[in-house]
Amino acid sequence: MCGIVAYIGTKNALPILIKGLKRLEYRGYDSAGVGLLSSQGLKVVKRKGKVSALDQDLPELTALEANIGIAHTRWATHGIPNDINAHPHRSSDGKMALIHNGIIENYESLKLELEKKGHSFVSETDTEVLIKLIEEIYKENHCALEDAVRMAMQTVIGAYAIALIHEDFPDLLIAARKGSPLVVGIGNEEFFLASDATPIIEYTKKVIYLEDKELAIIRNKELVVKNIENSMVDPYIQQLEMDLEEIEKGGFEHFMLKEIFEQPKSIADCMRGRINSNQGKLTLGGIKEFMNQMVDAKKITLTACGTSWHASLVAEYLFEEFARVPVEVEYASEFRYRNPIIGPSDLLIAVSQSGETADTLAAIELAKERGATIFGVCNVVGASIPRATHAGTYTHAGPEIGVASTKAFTAQITVLTMFALKLAKKKGTLDAATYHKLLQGLDSIPEKVQKCLQSDSKIYKIAKTYADAKNFLYLGRGVNFPVALEGALKLKEISYIHAEGYPAAEMKHGPIALIDDQMPVVFIATKDSSYEKIVSNIQEVKARKGKIIAIVTEGDQQVAQLADHCIEIPEVEEYLSPLLTVIPLQLLAYHIAVLRGCNVDQPRNLAKSVTVE
Repeated sequence: MCGIVAYIGTKNALPILIKGLKRLEYRGYDSAGVGLLSSQGLKVVKRKGKVSALDQDLPELTALEANIGIAHTRWATHGIPNDINAHPHRSSDGKMALIHNGIIENYESLKLELEKKGHSFVSETDTEVLIKLIEEIYKENHCALEDAVRMAMQTVIGAYAIALIHEDFPDLLIAARKGSPLVVGIGNEEFFLASDATPIIEYTKKVIYLEDKELAIIRNKELVVKNIENSMVDPYIQQLEMDLEEIEKGGFEHFMLKEIFEQPKSIADCMRGRINSNQGKLTLGGIKEFMNQMVDAKKITLTACGTSWHASLVAEYLFEEFARVPVEVEYASEFRYRNPIIGPSDLLIAVSQSGETADTLAAIELAKERGATIFGVCNVVGASIPRATHAGTYTHAGPEIGVASTKAFTAQITVLTMFALKLAKKKGTLDAATYHKLLQGLDSIPEKVQKCLQSDSKIYKIAKTYADAKNFLYLGRGVNFPVALEGALKLKEISYIHAEGYPAAEMKHGPIALIDDQMPVVFIATKDSSYEKIVSNIQEVKARKGKIIAIVTEGDQQVAQLADHCIEIPEVEEYLSPLLTVIPLQLLAYHIAVLRGCNVDQPRNLAKSVTVE
């Protein structure tokens, strides 16, 4: 959620920090700030609004010629968005500054204790409590600053990633994490810190992903990593796989549009080296050692949030149809707070684009405690979820900068489809001809997605007709019901139009009351086993003068005679169709949002990675 950037080295820190903040804007935020250490001491500037709100202060900051600094974009939790609540926050003596991503759950009790010791607070944030706690420990114990940070870590309850500077130590940068991501970039006599790798990739590809309850202490151009018990840690240095051009717009007006159009490549990359349809081979090395647990599982539970939950719903149909195993799909935020029935004979699959979703990580820990086998499906190499699971598979979709997930969704479905097919093959629940046909069908998806994208100009014209609509209804059946949910989510999160997704048959159980000549209704009406039923649903909407937008199999004349607008997709196997039917819905949401003047890549109140509850 919040974005952290920090630098220590030989260069002027400010341009690196500002550029880093801009790289992290996609995470969602409401204020921004910078703290710099120079020969003139500690200088902090923070403003409500976008990073550009700091521009008025840049000349003054540039003149400081600081080689060490911290910067932050805040997504409000404790306290409204304003200048005072923005980060960095300072210690009572003004010498220390701290930036923080996460939530300190026991901040209120800590605040009361600190007030008794003479500290006063100017903000409403838990972060100010944390910096003043570190200050109090530092002064009370006459210890090294890193020891004060470590002791504070043992005191606070919650999740955090922090970076800290002190004007008495101009060659020292301290960072720590628990439950929130933090990456250390290693350059030539310089180090970079960030919430993810996007601000770092321009300068170095050598990174360390800090583990939970670890501190990074950078002093005199040297990095030391310790754990919360003060033991030295030998960190694993890895190479970033992404390239700088992957996080640039590449000539597209928005990252979201670029990522929609990248899906033929991202799906192909997801399957590369894993599928050989001619030979009927499917290789998933990441779960190979745990295939027996997958085969023996009495139940599969998929847990996720948001768009990843919709991808998991699609997978429920696939696992049950192909592998004949009972499946439950759980919101991670609900799963973690009840007493779910899960144990050693179960498999839990956690799905997350970022691999840092707080609720999903908590669900993993709960299932682990009960003895379940845990698989992960994640896009970000080195993220927390891949490290927390027993096994799993990366989607290899490449960086997704747009807050509204697009290519991550189709990549997740692709991986989950391969999981289901692999399990079915191992269990013998699919005959060889059907298995081979589905494998060939999956292999053909990138080319068919490319064909779907050719409808972009037609979809734009449809979007112009409905850009001022107040409500939308999305309807689908079977494996395309989750796609209806995803289409509705895409529209409301970037255009701010109220939209609901429903199983088409459920329309008569309530939503039909809303239908009139002002209501656009989007049907996923491809030629599949539910086709005749969904045609009947279309007729019911038409009888009530609703405006019908239909996603249909190319050449369909029956629905064309009923619908106000038809968007064709290539013919595809029924259980692979979500990989195609979602494409027009992504484009429709995108064009409507742009026509309404919305910030497509950074919709209000949303964050790309939800790393706090």
